[in-house]
Amino acid sequence: MTSKIFSCSIIGLESRLVEIEADIDPGFAKVSIVGLPDASINEAKDRITSALKNCNFYLPRNKVTINLAPADLKKIGTLYDVPMAIAILVTSFQIKQFNSCESLFLGELSLDGTVRAVDGVLSVAIFTKENGYKNLFIPFANAQEAALIDGINIFPVKNLQELILHINNIKYIDKFVVCDDFSKRNDDSIDDIFDFKYIKGQDTAKRALEIAASGGHNIFFYGPPGSGKTLLARSMQTILPNMTKEEILEVSRIYSITGLLRDKNPLVLERPFRSPHHSSSMVSIVGGGTFPRPGEISLAHRGILFLDEFPEFSRDVLESLRQPLEDFCITISRAQGSIDFPAKFVLIASSNPCPCGYLNDPDKKCVCSQGSILKYKSKISGPIIDRIDMHINVPRINFDKLSSNELSESSYDIKKRVEKTMSIQKERFKNEKIFTNSEMKNKQIKEFCKLNDACLLLLKSAVRNLNLSARGYNRILKIARTIADIEDSENIKEEHIAEALQYRKMEE
Repeated sequence: MTSKIFSCSIIGLESRLVEIEADIDPGFAKVSIVGLPDASINEAKDRITSALKNCNFYLPRNKVTINLAPADLKKIGTLYDVPMAIAILVTSFQIKQFNSCESLFLGELSLDGTVRAVDGVLSVAIFTKENGYKNLFIPFANAQEAALIDGINIFPVKNLQELILHINNIKYIDKFVVCDDFSKRNDDSIDDIFDFKYIKGQDTAKRALEIAASGGHNIFFYGPPGSGKTLLARSMQTILPNMTKEEILEVSRIYSITGLLRDKNPLVLERPFRSPHHSSSMVSIVGGGTFPRPGEISLAHRGILFLDEFPEFSRDVLESLRQPLEDFCITISRAQGSIDFPAKFVLIASSNPCPCGYLNDPDKKCVCSQGSILKYKSKISGPIIDRIDMHINVPRINFDKLSSNELSESSYDIKKRVEKTMSIQKERFKNEKIFTNSEMKNKQIKEFCKLNDACLLLLKSAVRNLNLSARGYNRILKIARTIADIEDSENIKEEHIAEALQYRKMEE
């Protein structure tokens, strides 16, 4: 007798159906797994044998062949342990016949039969709903993660024995019911030390961060050591608007396949803040590997990617940012095909003006040679700089401001303005497939960034004096559109263009 159980394979962010077939033939006791399994799947033979024995079941004393179809799709991971065990038990008549066509199974087995958590459950839950399956049997530790998807029956399984009792209609597993509103953000979860009210001075930088948060624009901070570049970048998270349920689903799906979701963090409710070290490899930043997985730029999706000491990153890493900064996704190609990972993030890059950090400092002399300064600056190519919307000088703060007890405007108040500005954009782009001004393409720029004669004259002068590229020109319009939205202005005015221009020119 041959049995068939259904599971899923994770490819990028998507899932594909895997049919797990089992057959028993006369011959020596042996388990053979075919269908392009990796080493972790071949090792499942021993896990399944021990799990069955410790749950009072047995492995047939004959030749057992397990096929993972489609056979041309490489299978990786331990999520097939449970469906393979079920297929063996059905084939050997230790489980009654049941309608397996409506259910998907996945989970890793411990030697005692406990079902361990696996990666990618959220993607599998989405696949289950989209393809009309009714039931999803998953490890208990992954239940909250899958609960974000409505319309399917989620059965959290603690061990193999209780799953078999459920299939045999002896003792049913209760469907998982969400007890908490996981989509509700806890506004107290971000550390209070990063509130804008505690940042002394730096009014221009804080204004730029508000604009960036409101329109999804990228920022380059440059200034001497200790001027507050890192604190400013870290504080931006406190003024970002709450994620919608759709955004929570997008981000949590990425974290699910990377194994970063578990019991204590079933969903990503806060906008991500990723700050990789400058020694990080290109694969860790952009994603990839033999079986491609998301990198830091995808883990920062709908949040912030902070690259401190920007020139210290390898040239390959910096150049690899070109595509995601333009297209908001990263395409990773392998011989088997191409995989797209989302990468819509706000890039905050920071740098010293020179290797010692004190070039053009009024109080401290720079000790760098002209050659070392040129070499330091040349690490960042023109195309990358051109893709960063705002270039902000962050000078050192004088003693009077540092010692003052006066508090600045709080993150709470700034966040309210950001949310209001985002709501304007949401209404504007309701018929488009974008969410923020920074995502506008030429068609949307022409439609939503109409200029009067005074604005055109100012821009004409700026293009000539600042040598702006076509990309730079469009980015000025996007920033001006965001500034106008903050001020609740329907049209872009001359002062909006002027403010946008002051954020574009980087000091030599």
